[in-house]
Amino acid sequence: MLQLINLSKDFAGTPLFTDISWHLKKGERVALVGENGAGKSTLMKIIAGLTEPSSGEIQFSRGAKASYLPQDGIVTTGQSLFHEARAALSELLEMEEELHRIGQDLEQLPHDSPEHDQILTRYGDLQEQFRHSGGYTMEAEIGTVLKGLGFAQSDWHRDCGEFSGGWQMRIALARLLLQKPDVLLLDEPTNHLDIEARNWLEEYLCSYPGSVILVSHDRFFMDSVCSRIAEVWNHTIADYHCRYSTYLNQREERVTALRNAKRIQDEEIEKTEDFIRRFRYQANKASQVQSRIKQLEKVERIILPPERRKIRFQFPDAPKSGKNVMELKGLTRSFGDHLVLDRINLTIEKGERVALVGHNGAGKSTLMAVLAGGDFQGGERIPGHNVSMDYFAQDQANVLDQSRTAYDELYADSPYDMVPKLRDILGAFLFSGDDIHKLVSVLSGGERNRLALAKMLLRPSNLLLMDEPTNHLDLYSKEVLLDALKCFDGTVVFVSHDRYFVNALASRIVEVDSGNVENYFGDYEYYLAKKGDSFVGSSFKPAHTSNSEVKTSVTTVTVTSPAPLPPLNKDLRLKDREEEKRRKREDQAKQKRMSEIEEQIAATEKELALLEKDMNEPGFFDDPERGLKGGEYHAELNGLLEKLYGEWETLSV
Repeated sequence: MLQLINLSKDFAGTPLFTDISWHLKKGERVALVGENGAGKSTLMKIIAGLTEPSSGEIQFSRGAKASYLPQDGIVTTGQSLFHEARAALSELLEMEEELHRIGQDLEQLPHDSPEHDQILTRYGDLQEQFRHSGGYTMEAEIGTVLKGLGFAQSDWHRDCGEFSGGWQMRIALARLLLQKPDVLLLDEPTNHLDIEARNWLEEYLCSYPGSVILVSHDRFFMDSVCSRIAEVWNHTIADYHCRYSTYLNQREERVTALRNAKRIQDEEIEKTEDFIRRFRYQANKASQVQSRIKQLEKVERIILPPERRKIRFQFPDAPKSGKNVMELKGLTRSFGDHLVLDRINLTIEKGERVALVGHNGAGKSTLMAVLAGGDFQGGERIPGHNVSMDYFAQDQANVLDQSRTAYDELYADSPYDMVPKLRDILGAFLFSGDDIHKLVSVLSGGERNRLALAKMLLRPSNLLLMDEPTNHLDLYSKEVLLDALKCFDGTVVFVSHDRYFVNALASRIVEVDSGNVENYFGDYEYYLAKKGDSFVGSSFKPAHTSNSEVKTSVTTVTVTSPAPLPPLNKDLRLKDREEEKRRKREDQAKQKRMSEIEEQIAATEKELALLEKDMNEPGFFDDPERGLKGGEYHAELNGLLEKLYGEWETLSV
């Protein structure tokens, strides 16, 4: 699909990578990793044809093309969201227009005309090509992508210029996904996505028919999507054919081996140089000295890049608090007529790590602000005994004083006894030497976030409220923050769209949705398992299916506490008989469920056949509303079939 041949890129004489030879197969999903500044984004731009390499060449398979999504900077305006997304399907739109034009010609052309058969043949071929390329379901595909990326149907007719920067990047991502290039290049695609949108994108990319190269700081995302890691390091690319988690171990082994090889090489070089120094001026050793000099010139020196500076910090010891750290009773929060929190009840207990999750706009940040002491209209907010809190707001890095230096920003909020430790704290967050005198206005997003986190170390607290603390942090910095929060002996309530971070830290998930909160006492994987127990079917039915139904069911899983162990002197045969009865009941229930699924599959396939028959009728898509609903229902029936077959296969094992 793609091949890089002796590719090099320099900036002002400084090499980013040198003589890279690398290939990408069709259907591969590769994560491009490396430290900030290693050249990941530059390499993607070169592949996309947006930047010229210093030397070397790029070869694509015949007819293949690549499309690139940058980290930010894309702004679209002038037409509605739906039409902007639809414009990405230019080839299908051209075919649709030609089909319409040929259809009009056929209506006016006499049946006995010499051109009639030729035009009719062209119409049939084009119609088949249009169907095979997804023309009849393109509106449904647009709807699926827009919905998956978090756009409500009410947004479809809004002008793109009304959306903010993060949503603008979602529009750009939607266009790119709909174009379906052979090589999809994604630079931090999850930066502007909430957890739900990340989950959807993850599933979409796992079934993407082309090849994918992506850069991401979301470890969970890379683990789920990519089966190959390409590391830009030491001016070259190293390949690891594994998941990201495995790559970390393999990389450590590789770097250790490289260090050992360099140590051995350095020892050999030192011995050779010592021999040359000792015998350079002895005539009887001249030939040996010259031989060693030539040997030394041929040695390809192993060069190790400098070790990355490491962040090391821990939060101050938490003062003791009561068992209940914070309690909300019947609390209501609204903005004008928009009700965000509707009489919610929530209790945060000492030592908990509570993750607030939910789609964008659900009210996570509003709930966090209320917990931190923000305004609310009704109910009670009851802080616990001896609670001292520290609040990291979503825009915390942006509220830093732009005119101050990093040191002055920390000094301005520092208690007197912490002033002597400010340089140490800044050093722990990689601000050393002249870096501490940099103005906040020139710091990168990651540096600002690190500075805002550093301010949380100035005063001890026992309740940390953190809204998106992982924004703009690279993978390594996230790991350091995660370790520090795990070691913190107080209580943590946080919002993060990094699912690995949430899963590794949270002991309870609180879902915020439709003004309410729901508790899941477990990690993020437990939350996903509970949320995946049921699904809801569509209410749309075409006109001809008003009397037919497609049965769906919701499977409910009941989790019960394990029964207490029986006394040792009880008859174990009774237990065996009970176990056998239980297995029989489970088998019967499984067989019953499999029969129900088979009936649903038959009914759904019949429904799908009727729908496809209607969609193939002339004039079906003349009504855009009818065509859109038909396409959506077609996609939904296929999704339902896939789910039913998957459940049947699981039960049949």
